[in-house]
Amino acid sequence: MNIVIVGDGKVGATLVEHLSNEGHDVVVIDRNAKLVEQMVNSFDVTGISGNGACYDVQLEAGVANARLFIAVTSSDELNILSCLVAKRLGAHHTIARVRNPEYLKQLRFFKEELGLSLVVNPEYDAANEIAKVLRFPNAINIDSFSRGNVDLAEIKIEQDNPLCDIAVNDIFDRFKTKILICAVQRKSEVYIPRGDFVLKAGDKIHITAERGDLVKFLKKLGIYKHRTKNIMIIGGGKMGYYLARQLSEIRGYNVKIIESDEQRCQSLSSLLPDVNIVKGDGTDRATLYEQGIETQDAFVALTTIDEENIIAAMYASSLGIRKTVAKVNRVSSQVLESIGMDSAFSSKAIAANRIIGYVRALENSGESSVQTLYKLVDGQVEALEFNITADFTQTGVPLKDLDLKSDTLISSIIRGNRLVFPDGNDCIEAGDSVIVVSKSKQYRSINEIFN
Repeated sequence: MNIVIVGDGKVGATLVEHLSNEGHDVVVIDRNAKLVEQMVNSFDVTGISGNGACYDVQLEAGVANARLFIAVTSSDELNILSCLVAKRLGAHHTIARVRNPEYLKQLRFFKEELGLSLVVNPEYDAANEIAKVLRFPNAINIDSFSRGNVDLAEIKIEQDNPLCDIAVNDIFDRFKTKILICAVQRKSEVYIPRGDFVLKAGDKIHITAERGDLVKFLKKLGIYKHRTKNIMIIGGGKMGYYLARQLSEIRGYNVKIIESDEQRCQSLSSLLPDVNIVKGDGTDRATLYEQGIETQDAFVALTTIDEENIIAAMYASSLGIRKTVAKVNRVSSQVLESIGMDSAFSSKAIAANRIIGYVRALENSGESSVQTLYKLVDGQVEALEFNITADFTQTGVPLKDLDLKSDTLISSIIRGNRLVFPDGNDCIEAGDSVIVVSKSKQYRSINEIFN
């Protein structure tokens, strides 16, 4: 697929890497010639230095023949204008990164009236992911499928966890709750477990379940004991605003933002009347104690500097705060795990996953294609949701008679409002949503999961 990407910042560079590695013909445009040169030298892409909204620059980049045009610069307005120019030149599909909260209510207008195929707001999406984790403080991460009807939770099995030394097949008989373990990380190894796979202390497991069943299961494990109430957020930028706004609308949460910029504090105070806004340095020990850090149930570090977020979250954890979260864009998950930092969120990775999922669906728009995509375990595992259409070739065939590719699992089927954990006698039907977990096979269609 011919893809043009405008903007070579964090999100743009991540997209260039993933999409070029998936075999697409990528052209990257950025004003910074040095960044463009780095991308060209690192990946099999074409680079152009210039203004991505400029007609002549887009012509040179071949936008007229592009299947997809993606604008992810730091300017919302430049991204929208670039997409409008690209659409007029002949680009089939356009995606814009739009981050300003003032535009949040206009997303439908951007798509319906301006013709944008997809609008991505990394900070808003990351805030949604963090909010889900705060509702399940013992989970490392929570992803959702089927418009929130199905959760994919990541938890770590500690030494005293009842799951230690239990085979996957025996979990339902032991806990009487409908859940499925669909991926296991054991040190540096990743497994798509079979029924005889035995869980061990130290494993990180990914669980698929309906939300109510997930709560029941965590309670039976004894790791869902405390409801989050008091939440401290360090950093009042876009992500901090989106997170605080969402949490403040949930009854029972007490939310506090510590922000160093006085003008931003004033703005936040008017935008978030139900949130306690404090001017101060959220990385300063005296400030944190003055604002009652020791009484918090959750601590979320969202400054613009990765290192400050990591250190602040680790300090909060050392004080016994049950849930700590850090915004991290440049530090790898292996490094974070080595220092005991579990819940870290990258807005660039979340945005990239949404766009990559869209690209996969676009490649197979006439088939049962990808609707939702999450990359797990530092990209080693993919969890994908497929909506099954009439063109699916294996309708009505029992799963036991299907030849799945290795390290691939059909983890669940959503049929209407019902979640099915399939056994060998179940069949996939048109209209179903199917969740597939695999060790990064880069599936684009449900039909690709079979040999």
